[in-house]
Amino acid sequence: MKDEYNFFSVDSQIEEIKNRLNIVDIVGSYVKLTKTGANYRGACPFHSEKKPSFFVSPSRQMWKCFGCGAGSSIFDFVMKIEGVEFGDALKILASKAGVELKKENPKLKTERQRLYEICELACSFFEKQLQSSSWGAKAKDYLLKRGIKEDSFKKWRLGYSPDTWQGLSDFLVGRGYRRDEIVKAGLAVVPIAVQSRIHDGEAIGKKGKNPYDRFRGRIIFPIFDLNSQVIGFGGRVFKEQNQKEIAKYINTPQTLLYDKSSTLYGMNYAKMPVRKSNQCVLTEGYTDVIMCHQAGFENTVASSGTALTPRHLNILKRYSDNLLLAFDMDVAGDSATKRGINLAESQGFNIKIINSYSKGEDPAEIVFKNPQGWEKSLKEARSIMDYYFDFAISSFDKKSPEGKKEISKIILTAISRLPNKIEQSHWAQKLSFEINIREEAILAELKKIKPAGQYQPEPLVEKKPTAYLKDFTVEGRVKLLEEKIILLALKDPSNLNSIENVHYPLFCEKTRNLLQDIKKADFADISQKQDYKEFFDALSLKAEVEYEEDLPAGRQADVQEIQLCLAQLKDIKLRNELSQIENAIKTENDEQKREELMKEFDKKAKLLHLKS
Repeated sequence: MKDEYNFFSVDSQIEEIKNRLNIVDIVGSYVKLTKTGANYRGACPFHSEKKPSFFVSPSRQMWKCFGCGAGSSIFDFVMKIEGVEFGDALKILASKAGVELKKENPKLKTERQRLYEICELACSFFEKQLQSSSWGAKAKDYLLKRGIKEDSFKKWRLGYSPDTWQGLSDFLVGRGYRRDEIVKAGLAVVPIAVQSRIHDGEAIGKKGKNPYDRFRGRIIFPIFDLNSQVIGFGGRVFKEQNQKEIAKYINTPQTLLYDKSSTLYGMNYAKMPVRKSNQCVLTEGYTDVIMCHQAGFENTVASSGTALTPRHLNILKRYSDNLLLAFDMDVAGDSATKRGINLAESQGFNIKIINSYSKGEDPAEIVFKNPQGWEKSLKEARSIMDYYFDFAISSFDKKSPEGKKEISKIILTAISRLPNKIEQSHWAQKLSFEINIREEAILAELKKIKPAGQYQPEPLVEKKPTAYLKDFTVEGRVKLLEEKIILLALKDPSNLNSIENVHYPLFCEKTRNLLQDIKKADFADISQKQDYKEFFDALSLKAEVEYEEDLPAGRQADVQEIQLCLAQLKDIKLRNELSQIENAIKTENDEQKREELMKEFDKKAKLLHLKS
């Protein structure tokens, strides 16, 4: 996305941003960092870990997690943590650095850029209508009566769409945008009778064929992406006489910018509060989110009329795996809501149900009347498994064989989705107690159940070959052993004196070359080689970390560790050779050659026996 900007030099602009910012400050605004020697350490925001293995190096201006393998520059960090593309990360960091990005020639703007501009202009148009028009005043009064304050109007950029057929469209056309672009932004609708003629080659915009505004006579809730850019809108009717005739809410359809399956309303404001509190409150409506944020419950988002999707869960997982649900639960049916929750359970989310919602009031209504009561409800939220138990036991007779069967069917299906075996055991014991059936029988039935449709989430971190991802294959072991030797060499180049020339054939070519450069102390040359730079920086950082943590061990321990690594590499090499000879014996038809191979096999097998 670099070509969105007409820089004097793209690279020079990026370098200017890097020079003005300290990676420790940027990363530290998202992750709690502690100084450890020359570097900073914290818990990785991209995967769960007990011992912090996430490091930031101010000298190299890089970050690296030695647990999951993620790591790179300040730009990559912002892209991952904010869930944005390069262009948006560039805007975020340029703003922090005080660097003005020069926009490209308007004629060269991409379709995506123009849609962003249309949505932003439409948002400003709606805001002005809410504040200045007569019907806007009535819409505003409606919102005020529901408890939404003036400050929230500004924060959430609430608006009103006039009840005219083409008021917004004409405004946008006057600003230089085409009617087909307004349709693509989801703000206008092409009449059905016209759509067929368009397919026959007639253009949108001719007299009598103009699209009409999608949101007419509605209160407008702008929908933002994670970077607070307007990407769509939700519209709510408020004129009582119309509510029975038309849909209460309508939303922007699928567009280039807006995809409801990957958008959570309010996440742009909630992401940091969610991370800080380590839990996310999930509601159904726009006003639920606004009222909760207004009352201080800023870790609240809404799914905006759609069930939880894999993409929603991927976004939520970046910030917390604890979900508090504030919407209708249909345990018995096969609803989209239930499938979304099942999906979240199978991905390891800890799910709780907010009790007070079951009394029939929306979160917005509860927060408006009694914010302290809502806070209490959040603290007393019940485990979803407890919710399943209550539902099943209240729905069936737990003393009858039929009732026990139906109860166990609901509960065991829920237990089977839990990825943790200890959790499964806990709830199996509870079910055994509740229906008075031996635990062995419960566990036997549990084994029969295979949860359907378990989704494997997209990785939070790219799965690419890395020394820091645990790999127990032979190739993985060799890689880890080689990198351990490199680390010890970087820690103290004199450690390489314990490696003799006879050992170098044990290494791959890249490792051999790198060790020879380190032995010559040619660090400047290594760090400038494009093939080695990122690899070298990451290993150098890890060497620093290990040096700081293992300082008392001393050089003698390092040499011993190198010798141990070499011994293991020899062992692996010998076993590989034995395997190759064994395969050759199986396929060799010449008796004399077979005998020679068998002698070679015995010779190497004895060496392996002596080593062990």
